[in-house]
Amino acid sequence: MLFKNFLNELAEFNLTDLDIREIGIWPSWLKKILLIMLALVIPITGYFLKVKDIHQHQSIYAQKETILLGEYQRKAVKASELNNYRQQMIELRQIFGTLIEQFPKDGEVPGLLEDITDIADDSGLIIKSIALQPERVNKFYIEIPINIDVTGNYHDFGSFVSGVAALPRLVTLHDYSITQTNSNSLNLVVEAKSYGYKIQSMQ
Repeated sequence: MLFKNFLNELAEFNLTDLDIREIGIWPSWLKKILLIMLALVIPITGYFLKVKDIHQHQSIYAQKETILLGEYQRKAVKASELNNYRQQMIELRQIFGTLIEQFPKDGEVPGLLEDITDIADDSGLIIKSIALQPERVNKFYIEIPINIDVTGNYHDFGSFVSGVAALPRLVTLHDYSITQTNSNSLNLVVEAKSYGYKIQSMQ
């Protein structure tokens, strides 16, 4: 019976007759529906707004977490390899020190020329000239070129090259040319290079 009365009231009800300023005299059933709607809409709206805000914060924190995790992983890899890097630095210093010891000092260049001359003599070569050339300054080191012009045969040349390579000082051979002489011998022209250490450029 109550439900039937409610349906009759609803059928007779006209929304255009409502005035929000007269909410106090609205039908009781309408007030109840309005209260129920408000009771549902307010918490639901608040919930979704809060969830949206939480979701935005979660996305930001997730991005930060990814970045921080990547940084942590990179630093962890570096930290795990730190001992290897230290060992490599020790080895590089040792190699560098060995190379520096192989560079002739200023007073040793004449001795180096004598050593090359002795090797050429011992190899059976006829020395036409062994002459020191002007230094060539590079960024980190100094080249000390030595022009060598000798006569002999292939076997003598091989012995000479091996002897120069065995010197305790760093000497390399460059731009060689071998030509036939008027006799049965060969002529070898080659540039030997020794190196100086530019201390000021390495600091």
